[in-house]
Amino acid sequence: MTGKAVVLLSGGLDSATALAWATQKQGWECYSIAFDYGQRHHIELQASADIAKAFAVKKHQVIAVDLHAIGGSALTSEMDVPKDQVESQSIPSTYVPARNLIFLSLASAFAETVGANKLVIGANVVDYSGYPDCRPEFLDSFAKTVALGTKAGVEGADFEVVAPLLHLDKSEIIQMGLALGVDYAMTRSCYDPKEDGSPCGHCDSCHFRNQGFAALGKRDPLLGKH
Repeated sequence: MTGKAVVLLSGGLDSATALAWATQKQGWECYSIAFDYGQRHHIELQASADIAKAFAVKKHQVIAVDLHAIGGSALTSEMDVPKDQVESQSIPSTYVPARNLIFLSLASAFAETVGANKLVIGANVVDYSGYPDCRPEFLDSFAKTVALGTKAGVEGADFEVVAPLLHLDKSEIIQMGLALGVDYAMTRSCYDPKEDGSPCGHCDSCHFRNQGFAALGKRDPLLGKH
């Protein structure tokens, strides 16, 4: 099972960089997985497919999970997405209840069917420290759970949850991605995109993304474009 990985590929900046790291730097045979979970920014799904194709993943899988039915997040309900402010509360309203727990569980099932023992996720604690499911303690614990709760794990597979961006800030992530050939014009990060698909420029995700490019003296390729 060595050398195969399932990459959680939302279509955003972080996940695209994580995929590039897995394919270009690690040389792993990669399978990608994206989720249609009732998110208001569903435009990211087309981006994920385009990015998967660009990095020649072995298979790109889209799974429908209706988290809109659960709600509880500005991304999956009628709750307004906060604009022009970086939320100071410990867990922001854009947190989707148990999202990474659910996504990693489905990704581990996919990994078991394709013979992969690595789950690659673009989790990052620097910009999104309020998200409990981005913490290293959670990721380490989940790897142990997969080993205990799957046929492959019981039979000796050494499952690993790999988060190469965990301690990088947004500019460092972008710098890594550019070095690995990521075309960030293909990615979609905005939580509340306009009808034409262009970023709102005012949500938390847009703020961190723009801040990252600015720190490198660069302009986000999505500004002024779809």
